[in-house]
Amino acid sequence: MFLDKEVFKTVIANAPLISIDLIIENAQSEFLLGKRINKPAQNYWFVPGGRIYKGETLEAAFSRITKAELGNTIVFDKAVFEGIYQHFYDDSFVENSISTHYIVLAYKLKLNEVQLNNAQHESYHWFSLSEIKDSNLVHPYTKDYFTS
Repeated sequence: MFLDKEVFKTVIANAPLISIDLIIENAQSEFLLGKRINKPAQNYWFVPGGRIYKGETLEAAFSRITKAELGNTIVFDKAVFEGIYQHFYDDSFVENSISTHYIVLAYKLKLNEVQLNNAQHESYHWFSLSEIKDSNLVHPYTKDYFTS
């Protein structure tokens, strides 16, 4: 369900958003990151993911997000739940002066082939664990997924 931009602006200004982040690992133990086009986290490398819509089940949201971000609908049961994270940003995609608060459900998937969609990312790259940890261009919230 899409909200009118002004209504959504009010939601972002007053409530946390619930989202799913996808930690995608290939057979070479590399992880898929996209360089974000939109705020928040603009110009950083970040894991794919998306918001859960009101009235949408977790399974339906997972299917929609994997289709949109990875080009294929992935069955929810194929994912491993990694934990709940909190992301706080000073800006939002609707307005620089409105902060964004996400409650993120992180799920890990092992995939070797993806058909990437560049709607939210200008490019994608498979990163090694050391590249993720060492790069200043990988967002700190993404690095949090790899600290254990």
